[in-house]
Amino acid sequence: MSFALTACGGSDGGDSSAKAKAAPSMSASKPMAQAADKRGMFAGLNGKKVTGTAQVSGEGVMLSGFSSDEGPDLHVYLTNGTDEAAVSAGKQLGAVKFDEKSQTFALNGVDASGYSTVVIHCDKAKAVFGAAKLS
Repeated sequence: MSFALTACGGSDGGDSSAKAKAAPSMSASKPMAQAADKRGMFAGLNGKKVTGTAQVSGEGVMLSGFSSDEGPDLHVYLTNGTDEAAVSAGKQLGAVKFDEKSQTFALNGVDASGYSTVVIHCDKAKAVFGAAKLS
């Protein structure tokens, strides 16, 4: 029952940094489909404030100039929309820190070319805080 309750406890900060490890830049086994970078600007949703830029490349998802309203269990997702069904069908990349301007999330084998949106989602409250439409 406590597996997700301590994930965003500001001062607890334990395992979320392990998600941000970068993969080696040139891997012969990586498909070229992920080579094109896509980016978008965050906009807040559902009465929440989220700002900054999301950039998706073959290495991962990079957030820059990022900030968000505080939430108890915030995560970054690759999705094809901003509703709960899109989040459920998307790929979670890891816990996001609401007040850390630069964050990177490894794709870990996820083909990002099949997704159109980066979403900041509070898993505990089942609420989308904000999204960046990629282009």
